[in-house]
Amino acid sequence: MSDVEYGNYEASADSGELEQLHTAEGSEADYQSDFNVYEQDTVSAESTDFQQGSSVEFDSPDGTHYEEQNFTNYSNDSYDSNHVFAAEGSESSHEAQFSELDALRQQFASNSEAGTVFQGDAGELGAASA
Repeated sequence: MSDVEYGNYEASADSGELEQLHTAEGSEADYQSDFNVYEQDTVSAESTDFQQGSSVEFDSPDGTHYEEQNFTNYSNDSYDSNHVFAAEGSESSHEAQFSELDALRQQFASNSEAGTVFQGDAGELGAASA
């Protein structure tokens, strides 16, 4: 009969670390304004004067005297004024801010050992690993 020896050895060590950071920020602002300004002034004035007259004069017997007068007087004053003003416009403003941060940290360490021993009589197989 043969003498046989068998042995087994295992050792292991694990370590791990995982760190994660995520942050996000945002901001936005808008402004829109449309404006219209319209203005109109109209002024008008008129003045009219009208005079008409007639005069007849007559003297009597013998030294005849005759006189006639006709007259017309017309006056016109006119005033006109116009004012037009128009304005259109728009304003626009936009602001945007954004910030984002991603971080990932990872550490991992692992140790492992294994051993197997098989021994037998002379001529038999012997193996060892570590």
